Amino acid sequence: MHQTATQTTPERLPVMALLALAMTGFICIVTETLPAGLLPQISAGLEISQAITGQMVTAYALGSLLAAIPLTIATRRWRRRNVLLLTIVGFLVFNSVTALSSHYLLTLIARFFAGVAAGLAWSLLAGYARRMVVPHQQGRAMAIAMVGTPIALSLGVPLGTFMGAAIGWRSAFWVMSALALILLVWVIAKVPDYPGQSTNERMPLRKVFMTPGVRAVLAVVMAWMLAHNILYTYIAPFVVPAGLESRVDIVLLVFGIAALIGIWIAGKRVDHALRSTVLASLATFALIACLFGLMSQYAPVIYLGVFVWGVTFGGAATLLQTALADTAGSGADVALSMNVVAWNSAIAGGGIIGGLLLGSWGVGSFPWILLGLLIIAWLIVWSARHHGFKPGPRIG
Repeated sequence: MHQTATQTTPERLPVMALLALAMTGFICIVTETLPAGLLPQISAGLEISQAITGQMVTAYALGSLLAAIPLTIATRRWRRRNVLLLTIVGFLVFNSVTALSSHYLLTLIARFFAGVAAGLAWSLLAGYARRMVVPHQQGRAMAIAMVGTPIALSLGVPLGTFMGAAIGWRSAFWVMSALALILLVWVIAKVPDYPGQSTNERMPLRKVFMTPGVRAVLAVVMAWMLAHNILYTYIAPFVVPAGLESRVDIVLLVFGIAALIGIWIAGKRVDHALRSTVLASLATFALIACLFGLMSQYAPVIYLGVFVWGVTFGGAATLLQTALADTAGSGADVALSMNVVAWNSAIAGGGIIGGLLLGSWGVGSFPWILLGLLIIAWLIVWSARHHGFKPGPRIG
């Protein structure tokens, strides 16, 4: 049935269904970053320190890390829409518990299980988007499905700060629950359902990991996202030498706008020039790292660099997940769950390594560490021309 539908309307993208996936990604990211913008209010409300409050973000990331692979494997034979609905119900329940809780331990548990829901969602979204369309549209479909990510990354923390000041931190989490409820109805109404994998289709975890090209793509994810997160996590101290400490919100807005442009470019290029786009993105980010290393004390350089960096980052999720899913074939869902682990490890690693660098050598060390990581990523892509990042169009 699905095959017939896609053949009769080959050029028509199911935009509303893909936007529902984008909304799921948006809720994942905003739920994760919301406490960062609400630290003072949550700290006062639960009568704990801001440092302990910050562990709400850690608990969420830990839930995603630990749950992504086992839950993806456990639910492989379930119908796809049921799995998607389960993740959204998870956000509805655990954001509501967070909004109601007056005990830190209960709040932390709710955050952990919200992260579990996110880990399963992230491993599902890219593969789901690909199944909705014919092969030559998969890149564009994933670009639409991923558009919620840069929007959430640029707006999540400022949105949380604004909602915390306007309606209180508990109400901010109630808003996230309300969005999840709306999304439940949206998914039921607009998102098509697909069967899970049959027993003979399912590839074991080790076989997926050992598939030629999978490890190369995951290594690029780790190196690229580690470089990104070192800078993104510590952007506030990084812009201080340029006198922009009171303009961090503007800097992040510039990044967010640029990331949207990047995701649009990736959507245009992913199906016919994936390899060259990844190579160009990494090389351009490396040049910006050099520019930051030499001239980060100048505000115009920061604004220009952040904009270009945002453009190179915006399409990263689309490009890397497409490369990984193409490479893994029938093991795509499991490979994408590995991607969730790699991505979240890079977020955690960026925080840890960036903190160590900041304490030992200061923000001036960031650009050169970034440059090293980006050169490694570029060389892996360059060498993975037979498996992982093939030249030419994805579909012959």
